[in-house]
Amino acid sequence: MTCTVFLVGSKYHYRFRLTPLARVQRSTRESDKRRAQKVANLAYAAALIRVNGGQSMPTLDGLIDQWFEIRGPVASASHRRSVDLFKRKHLYGMGALPLDQLHTERVEIARNAHLPTRKPASGNHWLRILNLLVNWAVKRKILAERPWSVAMLPEQKTPRQILPVSLTDAWFVALDAASRRRPSVAIAVRLMYGLGLRESEAATARWEWIDWERRTYTPGITKGKEAVPIRIPGWLAGYLQERRQKDGPITPGRNGQLPEGYARHAMRQANLATSLTGITPHRLRGTCATLLSEEGTPIQTIQAIMRHKDSATTMRYLEINMDTAGAAQDRIEGKIRFGGRKLGEDLTSEATAT
Repeated sequence: MTCTVFLVGSKYHYRFRLTPLARVQRSTRESDKRRAQKVANLAYAAALIRVNGGQSMPTLDGLIDQWFEIRGPVASASHRRSVDLFKRKHLYGMGALPLDQLHTERVEIARNAHLPTRKPASGNHWLRILNLLVNWAVKRKILAERPWSVAMLPEQKTPRQILPVSLTDAWFVALDAASRRRPSVAIAVRLMYGLGLRESEAATARWEWIDWERRTYTPGITKGKEAVPIRIPGWLAGYLQERRQKDGPITPGRNGQLPEGYARHAMRQANLATSLTGITPHRLRGTCATLLSEEGTPIQTIQAIMRHKDSATTMRYLEINMDTAGAAQDRIEGKIRFGGRKLGEDLTSEATAT
C-alpha cells in the first residue's frame, strides 16, 4: 500500500498500512499538500526500514541481484533467462527506484514503453516477470504488499502449432539425421513428445527412474517438484529398450548433461525438412497433451501427466483440432433422427417413390 495524505480540518494527515493488522495514521502538521507528502513519504520509508530489520528499501536493480543470489540456483532455466533479459533491456528507468516507489502509474508507463514494437502478449510476459520479482519481495517481508495494481492486457489468441500425426515419422527421420553426432538429442526429443517432459526434464532423465515392469517413468527432477509416474507408450518403450542401461543419464552430454538449448538446431532442421514452423520443445509438450485429449483422456489425468498445479494451465496447452471436431459431428449426425428419419437422409428418393 502506498502512503496517502488527506485533509483533517486545516492540516494534512497521512495513512499507510505495513501489515494487514498494522495501520499507521498521523498528522503531518502541514497545511501545504506538497510539504505534507514529503513528511508522509519520510515517515513511510522509516517505518519500512523498521519492518525490514533496519535495512533500507532495495531498488529494483538490487532486488534482482538478491533474486539471482538466493533464488537463481534453484529457479528454472527459463526463469533465469527471463529475469536476466528483463534486467539488461527492459527496466525502462525503474532499476534505480526503491521498490515502494513502483506505483501503478510508473509501472504502466514502463509497460507502455515496452509495447510500441511488441504484441500485448509480450507486455503481459514483461508484467509477469515484474510480478514474480516483487511478489518474492513480499514473501520475504521486504514489502508489505505489491505497491501497484496493473491488469494484464487483452490478447488475441492464435492457434499454435502441434506436430501433426501424419508428419511425425518424417519429422523424426529428419531430426535423427540432424542429431547424428549427438544421439542424446534425438532421445531427449522423443521423451518430450512421448511423455510430455519439459526440455530440462528430458536433459536430466535417468534410467533408474524407469519401472520396466510397470512401464512407467517417474521424473526425479521437475519444475514443480512433482513425482507422478507416467506410462511410457509402447513405441517409446521399445526405442528405449534398445538403448537400455542399468543406471545413469538417459541423455548424457559431453560434460555430463546436455546444455541449454540443446535441441534447437536439430528441431529447426526437422521443421525445415517437413515444411513446419513453430515446433519447439514447448510445443512438443503441447502436442502430447493435445493428442491425449483428442483420444478422450480426462483433463484431470492430462493435468497429472503434465504436472500442472492448476487445470486452467493444462487447458492452455490444448489446441483445437477441427478434423477431430468434424468427425465427432459426423458420428452425432448418424445417431440423430427426426420423424423416424436419420438427420441428413436424402428426401428426394422418398419424393420420387411417391
